[in-house]
Amino acid sequence: MNIVCIAWGSLLWKPGPLKLASGWHPGGPLLPLEFARDSDDSEELALVLCPGAPLIPTYWAYVDAPDLDAARAMLAAREKIHPGHPEWIGSFPAVDGAAVQPEIAAWLRARGFDAVVWTALPPKIAGTEGRMPSPAEAVDFLAGLEGETREAARYYVRRTPAHIDTRYRRLIEARLGWRPLHEAAVTRMA
Repeated sequence: MNIVCIAWGSLLWKPGPLKLASGWHPGGPLLPLEFARDSDDSEELALVLCPGAPLIPTYWAYVDAPDLDAARAMLAAREKIHPGHPEWIGSFPAVDGAAVQPEIAAWLRARGFDAVVWTALPPKIAGTEGRMPSPAEAVDFLAGLEGETREAARYYVRRTPAHIDTRYRRLIEARLGWRPLHEAAVTRMA
């Protein structure tokens, strides 16, 4: 079974327990992404799918998994997703009643893969799941971090590939000076 994972953030440089059977390839689907989720460990403002955001290029890689359930489980472990939220791991074919991103379904059909998984965490700010931070809230969240936590957040934003050019990223660059690293952000390219 040819299962692929779509990525746009830290999965690109630290896949963790997600076992890949290839490097990351450009040419994933264009998806509505924004820096809009304060992570549960408050170390970053993660990129997540945000309906209405501009479409951004993503990456894909083959997953080393025997079936879709195994691929979903590995991605859930990597993302530290609680079993009570199976919808936070997107897949096509869809399981557990999760909504399907139409852009991803169309991309999968065009590419001829058997299945695809992706992180489907919602926006979150100030502990409120599903709430999209305003641009000011997003930048203020990052500006308020200190020490190692601030460095981890800064690294996340800077390490994200430069072509993932979102509205919030431009504000973060303008206010905090966190520009993309010049080195290749994707370390496991095919």
